[in-house]
Amino acid sequence: MTTGNGTGDKEALREEIRRTRVELGETMELLAAKADVKARLRESAEQAKERMREQAAQTVARVRGQAAQKAVEIRGQAAQKAVVMRGQAAQKAQVARVQAYETGSAVRRNPAPWAAVAAGALATVIVVLIVRGRRS
Repeated sequence: MTTGNGTGDKEALREEIRRTRVELGETMELLAAKADVKARLRESAEQAKERMREQAAQTVARVRGQAAQKAVEIRGQAAQKAVVMRGQAAQKAQVARVQAYETGSAVRRNPAPWAAVAAGALATVIVVLIVRGRRS
């Protein structure tokens, strides 16, 4: 009896048959795995889910980074506005002080107009009291 390799050895032939069976078994397992559409679809879905999770994590990280950057930018703008507003308030306060000082100085220099206003107010109060007294 001769083998495929020409040695005629039965043990070699048996070993070759055993190897062929192992290879055939592996080939059948591969074919069965390819034919199992359900399992392939599950694996594909799992891979797609994992890709989506990774993309979502990247998007969340990117959005958080952008939000933090915007927050820093807005804080800086608010600080600049506060400095401007403080400066404007200080200027207006200074103008009010100057005007109050000037008005006080004018009253002290020329109290006659204010005395006339006070006399007019007093006269008005007296007229109102007289008119009320006549009604009673």
